[in-house]
Amino acid sequence: MAVSIFMGGLQCLHYKNVIVTNVTKPQRLIGNIPGQTFLWIAVLIFGASSAVTRKLIEIGAQHSMDGHNPISLCNVLFVGNLCALLFFMLIYWRQLSRETLKQLSRREWFGLVMVAILAGALAPGLIFQALSLTGVSNVVLVGRLEPPLTLALSVWFLKERVNVWEVVGAIAAFIGVTLTIVLQPPSAAVMTMGVMGVFSIGIGELLTAAGAIALATATIIVKKRLTRVPSGFYSIFRTALGTAVFFVTALVLYGRDHFMDVFSPFLWQWMLLYGAVIVVGGQSFWITGLRSSTVSVASLVSSFTPIAGIVFAYLILGETPTQAQYIGGSIILGGITLSQIGIQRKMRSTSSTQQQIVENRVGFKGI
Repeated sequence: MAVSIFMGGLQCLHYKNVIVTNVTKPQRLIGNIPGQTFLWIAVLIFGASSAVTRKLIEIGAQHSMDGHNPISLCNVLFVGNLCALLFFMLIYWRQLSRETLKQLSRREWFGLVMVAILAGALAPGLIFQALSLTGVSNVVLVGRLEPPLTLALSVWFLKERVNVWEVVGAIAAFIGVTLTIVLQPPSAAVMTMGVMGVFSIGIGELLTAAGAIALATATIIVKKRLTRVPSGFYSIFRTALGTAVFFVTALVLYGRDHFMDVFSPFLWQWMLLYGAVIVVGGQSFWITGLRSSTVSVASLVSSFTPIAGIVFAYLILGETPTQAQYIGGSIILGGITLSQIGIQRKMRSTSSTQQQIVENRVGFKGI
């Protein structure tokens, strides 16, 4: 379904007032659906990704094999990436050509390698580990550190111009994330910091913040070095190399027995569903909606991702927001609102670069 929706979106692109009409009846029906509908579906999928990941691990714990959880964090990341890579290759196989390889410069290859390590291996590994140590709502809220970091790095390295609304919004979001971290009640997995041990910061929150830093850095590399790289080839390369780097790293750190359940049919049936719906389905809906919507609309829709994440954490896992999450989340939402005002004022036309910026505002997308 995800593949057909994506291909239908590609063949129903709007070029000014002209619509490509050489499509089938189902594709015409898809083409008549407003782009915002696809964006909202994608945001709901992305918002549910963390809660679904945690729920799958709980399901695996209930069906242990010889005392091992077949749906462990590392297995989810590794096998889920393999399933996603399979779907990406089915969709973008035409971009795996010799011409594509020849047109890439050494700087672009280096950028692809760095992004694959940061966004394909390091960031997902940190976020998945954080999901085992703290609540999903914390991961969702602390993960909102990525947009203000990306904005700051864009101004610093790319010399991008931002308006006062975006700056104030980024500062508010950063304050909200900080309060979410420092106001958390004490738990087992914490690090004591500050004078006389005043602050107790959860390790899960710190890992999420580190993952956000890795994603923000990868975004800057994409914007600076990889704007000419075809999106399909980029997705395949990042997923493939990121999976390989994660696999080798896990073997070095945990030993060869760490992936002993990787061939479990129970694991693969869930990961095929996860990869198709969460990863490929979510990104296919997002790209399809982005191609037929304005960038300002897409940016506005994507700002609801943290709300969707907290709602799904409650619906799927029964996580009730804490006082720290209410306080920090409210400030983060205020920062998002201010940022949206700045974005609406600045965006007057849609470009591929702006589309990349908006896509990176969505946050964690599963694998």
